[in-house]
Amino acid sequence: MAAQSEEVADESTWPSNYFNYFTEVEERFQKARGTSLFLMSPLDWALVETWKNAGVPLEAALRGIDAAFEKWRGKKKRGQNVNSVAYCSQAVLAEAQAMAGVAPARGQKESAAPFSLEHLEKYLRDNTTQIRQRPGFEEVAAAVERLASDAAVFFQDLEDLEQRLTALEDKMIALARSRQTEEDLLRARRELDLQLRTYRGKMSAPQIAMLEKQYLERQLLESAGLPRLSLFYLR
Repeated sequence: MAAQSEEVADESTWPSNYFNYFTEVEERFQKARGTSLFLMSPLDWALVETWKNAGVPLEAALRGIDAAFEKWRGKKKRGQNVNSVAYCSQAVLAEAQAMAGVAPARGQKESAAPFSLEHLEKYLRDNTTQIRQRPGFEEVAAAVERLASDAAVFFQDLEDLEQRLTALEDKMIALARSRQTEEDLLRARRELDLQLRTYRGKMSAPQIAMLEKQYLERQLLESAGLPRLSLFYLR
């Protein structure tokens, strides 16, 4: 994947919990916060995606969330509730650094994907249908449809399928971006700056840059009525 390190992209380190990343992080954050009613914002989802794409192990993300809330609860004078996953960002990265160099042994058998072949085929065909409804994206739709037709083959090598879907999503994003007006760009940037205002001082410049990229791409596809293609979104 575009933002993954060489180590993470290596077959031996393909995470068996890859497809559960979103769900696990969301559930842990809700549990740590003490409410199952909390809904993560687009900024939260974009941040979680940057962790996944940067190769942050799921275990590091979960430990970081726990550590951040433990520190928060230990403060004598707690302010308002934690309302964004961004609050946990530094703790998550600290846990990832602590776990650096820890990887599954080469040749270790990976666990099966948490979805069936039928579920995968439906996901790809549903995305094909949605993309076809947007003029100008016919080539991408046709490519996704071909992947759906060969789903049984790719089900044996999901990493290869993920790489193909990521490439197609990049192409789709480039096409959608070429259709944006200056007003569209300005509006998206203002919304992003508003949401990031509280957290800019808590993340490094590279972290902010990656988060901005993920957030703007997510908002771009949503505004264009286009789906995310990564298997990461097959839930």
